[in-house]
Amino acid sequence: MPQDAAPSAGSLRGTPPSGDNAGVRLYLSVHPLMFRIAVLLALLAAWAPPTLAQPRPPEGSEFQLFVENDMLARTDRYYTNGIKFGGGAPFDLLQLPATELLKQLAPEGGSAIHLGLFVGQNLYTPKSIKISQAQPFDRPWAAWLYLGGVAQRAKEHRLDTVEIDLGLVGPSALGREVQTGWHRLIGAPQPAGWQHQIPNEPAFLVSYLGKSKRALGNLAGLDLELIPHGGATLGTVMTLARAGGLLRLGRHMTGFGPDTIEPGGAMLQNMRRDIEPGRSHGIEWYFFAGLDHRLIAHNIFLDGTVLRDSPNVRRRPHVYDLTAGLSLRIDAVRVSVTRVRRSEEFFTAASNGGRQTFDSVNLGIEF
Repeated sequence: MPQDAAPSAGSLRGTPPSGDNAGVRLYLSVHPLMFRIAVLLALLAAWAPPTLAQPRPPEGSEFQLFVENDMLARTDRYYTNGIKFGGGAPFDLLQLPATELLKQLAPEGGSAIHLGLFVGQNLYTPKSIKISQAQPFDRPWAAWLYLGGVAQRAKEHRLDTVEIDLGLVGPSALGREVQTGWHRLIGAPQPAGWQHQIPNEPAFLVSYLGKSKRALGNLAGLDLELIPHGGATLGTVMTLARAGGLLRLGRHMTGFGPDTIEPGGAMLQNMRRDIEPGRSHGIEWYFFAGLDHRLIAHNIFLDGTVLRDSPNVRRRPHVYDLTAGLSLRIDAVRVSVTRVRRSEEFFTAASNGGRQTFDSVNLGIEF
């Protein structure tokens, strides 16, 4: 099989290994990630003030799951897998600074400020995962494990979101364990170069994203909307400015387009009910296409870690994503599927980093 056709970390291709202990092997490989997340959440809950540590009632909350992977594009390279999940949070530790920043950036008035908490992990690899030697002329191996606190407010046809992410890059982010365990379970080629990943380092992001929406009329009996966006991110993981927009065409459209995995990309608990109380249609659907352009000043997964020497390549300052997909909501359950075409992110003395195609899936459930 050509290398570019190797199954990805989240791929379902390949023949599962025989025997009853395949699931056990996956658990033994992946459980450190779950254990570390559980410990982190427990510590945060223990440190939170008693008034903030009380669980909120489930009514009006929302669960979000995001998965990004290059499975259908038949590659296993560069940004090879991303997962993020969360929603309404039982404590407000990380959300407090996000709330204060949002009050400075977002317009006065509008809806109440809504809060959320997310856990996520991203994996990055060179083009070839079978090479065990260092690859100085390709993208470094890297992983990012993080906890994110989010604050969000809407006013009329505008949505403003601040997200603060704290976490780790390097071996402590458990990229080797997750990718190796999954590939072992599905019988895919084993990644051979994780020993060359960027080193351990604490890392953070502070991100702002603003969206608005404008009705453009009716086309063939369907509603047409434009949703421009803009924002900025500052931190040791990424520092960038971004702008773009999305066109969507469909029926009974709510919200601000499909929820997305990037910081600030998801609507939070009770927000939809707050800004759209008259939403009475049980079925909503739309097609969409969009563009997101980023001017990047720093990317730890390409530039290397901040506090120590690490593998790195020459980053391109301008990167864009072209997106297209479909979103469907039936009552309280929403699903969106997006195909993302990303421009080259880096180049080296030997060659350019190629364009990349991957898919993004979002599942949202309102309570």
